Amino acid sequence: MTKILAFVGMPASGKSEASSVLRRKGITVINMGDVIREEVVRRGLEPTDANTGGVGTDLREKEGTDAVAIRCIPKIKAANEDFIGIDGVRSVAEVERFKEAFGDDFTLVSVDSPIELRFARVLARKRSDDMQDISALKIRDERELGWGMGEAMEIADIVVDNEGTLEEFREKIIGLLD
Repeated sequence: MTKILAFVGMPASGKSEASSVLRRKGITVINMGDVIREEVVRRGLEPTDANTGGVGTDLREKEGTDAVAIRCIPKIKAANEDFIGIDGVRSVAEVERFKEAFGDDFTLVSVDSPIELRFARVLARKRSDDMQDISALKIRDERELGWGMGEAMEIADIVVDNEGTLEEFREKIIGLLD
């Protein structure tokens, strides 16, 4: 059975960095946001924050709050790996879907970081779908909390605080692998 370490957290909390640590250790990571970005492209839309968020909301409304997880499970199984990371869990329904598919081999890690620090990271990373001011980040937070992310963070098996240096955070993630 495949062991899974899945990350949940507010935008720019450190989920992608945690996933990068796994990748550097040779571990395959499935990015749930990539599933939505693939759908944005399939629909012929520009990859903006508004379009990405809108498609994410649309998928969840039309296919269920676990729609993105459902689309990830075949990718996880096709990878045929002993250990896989999942970047970007957004709801309890997704957690439940993954637990149904992978049982006790699924571990949810909440990455916790304050909004001011998250916004500084947003400005530094320069992604096409990123927010340009802190009010836009707050809007995105509200949208993702509306998908049930706060509840998913609350039921995490492990909470990792990401308020220190990048190196300290990376060491915490490596510690999870041991």
